[in-house]
Amino acid sequence: MMQASAPRVAVARVITEVFQPPVVVAVQMIVSPAASPGFPGTLWYGAIAAALTCLLPFVMLLALVRAGRVTDHHVSERRQRGPVLAASLACVLVGLGVLAVIGAPPSVIAMVLALVGGILLLGLVSLVWKISGHAAAITSAAVSFVILFGPAWWAALLLVPAVVWSRLVLGAHTLAQLVAGALFGGAVVVGLWRLLLLWLG
Repeated sequence: MMQASAPRVAVARVITEVFQPPVVVAVQMIVSPAASPGFPGTLWYGAIAAALTCLLPFVMLLALVRAGRVTDHHVSERRQRGPVLAASLACVLVGLGVLAVIGAPPSVIAMVLALVGGILLLGLVSLVWKISGHAAAITSAAVSFVILFGPAWWAALLLVPAVVWSRLVLGAHTLAQLVAGALFGGAVVVGLWRLLLLWLG
């Protein structure tokens, strides 16, 4: 863990808060309809997906923090991650059901299913090792943006080292945990989404 000056810590905290997983994944969900016909008229499906799979679990997490059941909204204690991820998974499954009923585009359903797979795998890894959810989320979103909107969005990938730097400065993860999280988000989660999209499409 690196030692840092107060200004560096302040900047790192801002980056960590702005690009925390619920926010990043919500944006990813909102734009996910772009991979199916009808975009941008189908954006509202993405908004519903974001509300049910990101906003609702985050509100529940904040309630747990306020009740003293969870240390903080970044779930810094590894032992607390299992129950939080399980609650998040329940919300995501409810959201998946709603989206299926209202006829959401395949790209949205595929993204939610990929999120389910990601939560399950992260939950299993977190039982023994504190892999970085921040790194996984920002890498998954950045790679998804490049896939959805083309090479012009490559600059989104610069957010990955920024988030990794912020988590290192704050002492939240080791470099290995951050690299593993980034590889997981960019390869596993995005890979699942693309495979599911091909299957559903």
